[in-house]
Amino acid sequence: MNYTKSMTKHIYLVIVLVLFTLKLNAQNILTKKEALQLALENNYGIKIATNNLGISKNNASIYNSRLLPTLSTNAGANHNRSNQEIERQDGSITNIDGAETKGYNASVNLNYTLFDGMGRKYNYKQLKETHNLTELQVRETIENTYLQLFNVYFQIARLSENVKNLNETLKISKQRLQRAHYQYDYGQSTKLELLNSEVDLNNDSINFINAKQQFINTKRDLNIILGVRQEDYEVETAVEFVTLESFEELLSKAKKNNIVLKQSEKNIRISELGIRASKSSYLPTVGLSSSYGWNKSKNPPTSFLAGSTATGLNAGINLSWNIFDGGITKTRVANAKISLETQEILRQQQTEILENTLKNTWEEYHNKLYVLGAQKQNVITTQNNFDRTQERYRLGQVTSIEFRQAQINLLNTQTALNNAKYDAKLIELKLLQLSGQLLDN
Repeated sequence: MNYTKSMTKHIYLVIVLVLFTLKLNAQNILTKKEALQLALENNYGIKIATNNLGISKNNASIYNSRLLPTLSTNAGANHNRSNQEIERQDGSITNIDGAETKGYNASVNLNYTLFDGMGRKYNYKQLKETHNLTELQVRETIENTYLQLFNVYFQIARLSENVKNLNETLKISKQRLQRAHYQYDYGQSTKLELLNSEVDLNNDSINFINAKQQFINTKRDLNIILGVRQEDYEVETAVEFVTLESFEELLSKAKKNNIVLKQSEKNIRISELGIRASKSSYLPTVGLSSSYGWNKSKNPPTSFLAGSTATGLNAGINLSWNIFDGGITKTRVANAKISLETQEILRQQQTEILENTLKNTWEEYHNKLYVLGAQKQNVITTQNNFDRTQERYRLGQVTSIEFRQAQINLLNTQTALNNAKYDAKLIELKLLQLSGQLLDN
């Protein structure tokens, strides 16, 4: 009776798990292309990088370069009320209480720097190069998000296939328990055989449930990268490998297109322009100023003139030359040169690191492909071995322990094949990133 209840419980659990699997099969498939599109549109890191690019674009505008003239207006009014005492040459004195003086003025002013040692020009070029650098930083963010996305995406695919394999293992263990139960009822096996079958079924059930939970958790992780909330979907499990060039060709492309090296080149260019901008302080500055003004005044009786009105144009050119500024410019130029040297050293270091990383990744990739081929053959071998063992187990020619070992061997090789397949693909994506071809594929 206890075994019957236990059997019923296991059958109920298996039914629930099978229904869950059927539900998975009925879900929509989120393709790799759709996942990438969602990430590009909604990923928080990409959104922040895009906003930073917008700020950089504004900073690189002509309006932020000081190359354009400035135009301003001024207007004012003055009123003075005072008690005045006037003594004339003949000695007569006149007192006026509340004498008022009123003045009004308005002007339009234009200022423009004609020459500042080319400092504005080089600063403007620096802003342009900084904008280009920000574009490269956005590309790097997209590349990193791409790798992060597919690392999680393929993890979901891996777990999806593992769940299916565990479900098949669970079905086989359930059949084995039924067989052990019947054999025990008819006195053809021992109670130990029945208990072992029950324990194995329980373990397979636990493994299935754990894998299912990990599968669900990883989906939630993918939602963070996608920037959307969705769980009712499957992912593609088919993996296609691209045809890569030789190592020498990859290295050549990496030196031209690697995103880290391209950023380093921009930093060198910015430092070169920084030196020129600093040297501009050695040269004089020539400026143009012009204004058109209107002035009107009303004077008290004590004044010689009752009032006046004046309008006119005023223009001038001024030159200033800071012949010696205490060594500030010299220090600035020296530091700019050191900054350029530092950027060149970093470029050399990054080039060597890239070559080393690319070489290691290239060799690891080919090792992964070899392992993938070997695991495919292992799955074929263990599947044949399991099929034969299962048939002999039905005929009573092998023990349940031998059957269980064949079952575990098949599951392990299937899991190893999944790992090898997705690991090789992720290494391939890393190679494409290092050679600057990731977004092209």
